[in-house]
Amino acid sequence: MDVLTAEASEPRVGHDVLASARTEWFKVIAWRIGITVVGLSLWEFASGRWIKPFWISAPSAIWAQLMAWVESGDLWMHMEITLTETLLGFVFGAVSGIAFGLALGLNKRLAAVLDPFIIAFYSLPKIALAPLFILWFGVGLASKVVLATFVVFFLVFYNTYAGTLAVEQELVDVLRLMGATRWQIVRKVILPSVLLWIFTGMKISVPYALIGAVVGEMMASNKGLGYLIQAAAGQYDTSGVFASLFVLMLIATGLHELLKQSERLMLRWKEDST
Repeated sequence: MDVLTAEASEPRVGHDVLASARTEWFKVIAWRIGITVVGLSLWEFASGRWIKPFWISAPSAIWAQLMAWVESGDLWMHMEITLTETLLGFVFGAVSGIAFGLALGLNKRLAAVLDPFIIAFYSLPKIALAPLFILWFGVGLASKVVLATFVVFFLVFYNTYAGTLAVEQELVDVLRLMGATRWQIVRKVILPSVLLWIFTGMKISVPYALIGAVVGEMMASNKGLGYLIQAAAGQYDTSGVFASLFVLMLIATGLHELLKQSERLMLRWKEDST
């Protein structure tokens, strides 16, 4: 009888936990909406009453500017350019950073030889290289993609490299004693252990990829959200600047959420094992 009671109580406990998690999620969403509404309302009220609209614009003016860009089609064209540069730079930088990080993490001698060169390049302000990349690759798409790639590469590389070094040596030794090949060790132990580090590096690098693309556009371009910011600032159009920044925030948040969901999917085995 006690066994039957325990079995009957298990589904209820799981249901209660799920209901509690759902309630907590709704509370978090409600708080976020509340903070957003209060913040925008205070901003709208302060504009023109406490602070001149020239300095802070107003949410209503920013929304009107966004709708004007949407109706004219300008927003989609500029957003597509910036998104293309960001995604290409992110993919190239992440792939090369992962590959190079794993290679150095698995080869201590090569890491020791290249360490001072890596530190030297990493210490360079990446944005300061934008004029050089524009000089080399022109004012088109290539220079922005290269700048975004360069920024993303080091962030992903260092996380991958550190994650590779943090792998428990005991696990590697056990597989070696069992006769595993180097590739089997990498696939069965190192890659699963480093995945969390890799995703951390990629999530950190997403806004920096966007920064690289936008800075390149602000320096030399007639397309993209960076160009929109520069053009609006040149005309003292505060609403245009804030509208462009708002779109950039949406893009960065969306890309971060996409990576977050990908991480949850890729690391589902870790959640199941805990």
